Amino acid sequence: MIEFEHKLPAMNIDGKHNGTYNNIELGFPSVLTTLDPKLGLFIRQLRNSINNERALLFIDGKTLMVNKNWIRDYVHIMKGMRHWEYALLPFYDFILETQREDGQFYELIKQIDDEHWKLVNEDCRVFYPDDNLALVRLELEADIEYLMVEGAVYIYKTTGDDEWLKNALPKLEKGINYMTSDKKRWDSERGLVKRPFTIDTWDFKNHPEGQDDRRIYSDENMSIMHGDNSGVYQAMIQLAWLNRRLGNENSAKEWEKRAEILRENMFKYLWNGKFFIHQLHINHNGLDDKENIRLSMSNTYDINRGVTEHAQSKSIIEEYMERRKTTKHFAEWFSIDPPYEKFACYEEGHYVNGAISPFAAGELAKAAFNNGFEEYGWDIITRFMKLLERDGVAYFLYFPDSTPHPDLGPCAWGAASFISAVDEGLAGINDAGVNYDEIFFAPKFPVTPYTELRYITGYEVSGVKVDVRYILTEKGMRYDVYSPAKKIDAHILLPSGKMCSKLLVNGKETDFTTEQIEKSTYVNFASDGKSHMSFEVLF
Repeated sequence: MIEFEHKLPAMNIDGKHNGTYNNIELGFPSVLTTLDPKLGLFIRQLRNSINNERALLFIDGKTLMVNKNWIRDYVHIMKGMRHWEYALLPFYDFILETQREDGQFYELIKQIDDEHWKLVNEDCRVFYPDDNLALVRLELEADIEYLMVEGAVYIYKTTGDDEWLKNALPKLEKGINYMTSDKKRWDSERGLVKRPFTIDTWDFKNHPEGQDDRRIYSDENMSIMHGDNSGVYQAMIQLAWLNRRLGNENSAKEWEKRAEILRENMFKYLWNGKFFIHQLHINHNGLDDKENIRLSMSNTYDINRGVTEHAQSKSIIEEYMERRKTTKHFAEWFSIDPPYEKFACYEEGHYVNGAISPFAAGELAKAAFNNGFEEYGWDIITRFMKLLERDGVAYFLYFPDSTPHPDLGPCAWGAASFISAVDEGLAGINDAGVNYDEIFFAPKFPVTPYTELRYITGYEVSGVKVDVRYILTEKGMRYDVYSPAKKIDAHILLPSGKMCSKLLVNGKETDFTTEQIEKSTYVNFASDGKSHMSFEVLF
């Protein structure tokens, strides 16, 4: 049997600090290692970057925790904060319950004198004069309805509340039906979601008044952006999963059928053989002739939303790796590459017109971890770790020379994407059911320098914890998993050059298969869960 050499947490191991004085790095998620506290402190800095932007809104007699007060940012940030936040529901439910009759959701709450409401027509705003607040939908946005579905999945997995889901599900389905039928939103000829000409998922158009007008006009320059469609594809797959949780098998199959048609259309119209093009312009010519080679950040999301098969995921990841070799930027985590000479008021390299984005980096790292490019995923983590060590906080964007960009967006967005990359990519702890009652366990710790560690994650609001102990020796490797899982599907990365000769599950020899993904070898097996499971892989 492979024995753990050290108990964690500990203050000193072999004369070296391996944790902080009061273990301030501990939380959901967190890590302790015998080598140094760097990875644990990195995750803590990410949590702090998210918590720094936590606030409250007081509207219509309700108290809403917001991070931020835009449901888009809120859902993206839920990738991280769902692990520890106690008040996920009020803001989300407010957006859910104020859904417009046709299925459109509102997205943000701002002070009336902030005047975001002036950027749209009356049908896209609601006033709460006693609170001096306005509820607004920036009409040109094409991501809100699918993000509401994504947010519902996070909440449901965190709470396991079937009654809440029964109430939410019809509204979520109505939102996606709206996105795939309304003439302003849906290109029926190609069977894809459309939007005004913007940079990737952003909320401003390319004309001088782009910042002051977020409407959609009858003669609008319209385009099809891959990220909107991968988001709707994921939402359809998620709606199928949610329906099955409630026993609605026929509805689940229908959503899966619609998702596959959408996916086929994405590849028919948007795939250039290597990655998804930035925009397919419908009734205009765009700004230049580079759209077919323009790599935009939603390509990283497309992989993690499940649109791509392995060969396509590999192709996108390798495109980023190749551009890293030739770019003059400090990193290849482009918001868009190449940028436009100028888009609206933003010069090349400014804001999302070419600045470097941590959210693209986090999504890319997660995609790399889960597609046979584990060393590249760890490389992205370590490079961003150095930025946090330098600055003390994650920023929303960085200039091409790595200087932090002025605060024009949610720093927490990128921090949450990195937490997800570590939690579901590097640590490989994926909640396949609700409250971790089923786990897809796919750890990749052998690509790190750490040979012994303890990784903890869970949902604080539900009191659910997954506690993993790991050790790597010349003889083999061992994972002990303490969790509520009734079933664990394991997909365990072997160290480079090693093969599994024997697998022991709770001390008993167990059958397994091996799987090759790129140059990486995995040991695959399934196990009925117990509160404590021990997996020993002998070389």
